[in-house]
Amino acid sequence: MLRFLVLTGLAALVLAELEPQPRYLKDSLEKVIGGEVASPHSWPWQISLQYRSSSSYYHTCGGTLIRRGWVLTAAHCVDSPRTWRVVLGEHDLNRNDGTEQIRDVTRVYIHPKWDSSRLDLGFDIALLKLASDVSLNSYVQLGSLPPSGQILPHNNLCYITGWGTTSTGGHLSPQLKQAYLPLVDYKTCSSPDWWGITVQTTMVCAGGGAEAGCNGDSGGPLNCLVNGRYYVHGIASFVSGSGCNTPKKPTVFTRVSAYIDWINSIAM
Repeated sequence: MLRFLVLTGLAALVLAELEPQPRYLKDSLEKVIGGEVASPHSWPWQISLQYRSSSSYYHTCGGTLIRRGWVLTAAHCVDSPRTWRVVLGEHDLNRNDGTEQIRDVTRVYIHPKWDSSRLDLGFDIALLKLASDVSLNSYVQLGSLPPSGQILPHNNLCYITGWGTTSTGGHLSPQLKQAYLPLVDYKTCSSPDWWGITVQTTMVCAGGGAEAGCNGDSGGPLNCLVNGRYYVHGIASFVSGSGCNTPKKPTVFTRVSAYIDWINSIAM
């Protein structure tokens, strides 16, 4: 029996016996652990997904601009009915630099096989249709997606980026952070003393040491260097319930290259 503790912002769903328990990277308050503040606008496809509460908006997840009118994020970020908006060209959540573009989300497309009660199945992927196309400039650019089915080698250079918490149970970082998370191949990540059968071939692992994703980073990109260019190979999904940077429990991402056909069928 596998036991998962899934935190989907406000709700926790206990499925069945694994210690430590997986935990989604989305809580109202939790970020990239370790790492450093990114140079402003060095990851221009990174977006802040925000929800409305009363008359204000609050950051809850990351995401990737993949078309001028489309954003890629995690299903668990948007599987509750809320009013959403996307902020692009952002660096400091607490300050307006004049580089930001804000777009309402008019429709949410969640993968049809997503089941919030079955973390082990995967399919943690969603697309957001924006109210209008964004303007591309030096602050806002499209993320590059990998070829369908591409699998990167063990220790491939990758970075996670996000505004999530800087420590387990900590506070959101106001400034966008980045952390070096070398890719962990499936053979290693699915071994019994790592994630075991929790990890599917449609997922990708990265890190497993002092640096990791954490709550608030959900939905954001795993940016991997391939032939001198960064591609978005992952969507931040979950970490260990024992702590975001638990050894041998690397951050787990939805593997983008497994869903290229689905992405292209929606975001045309």
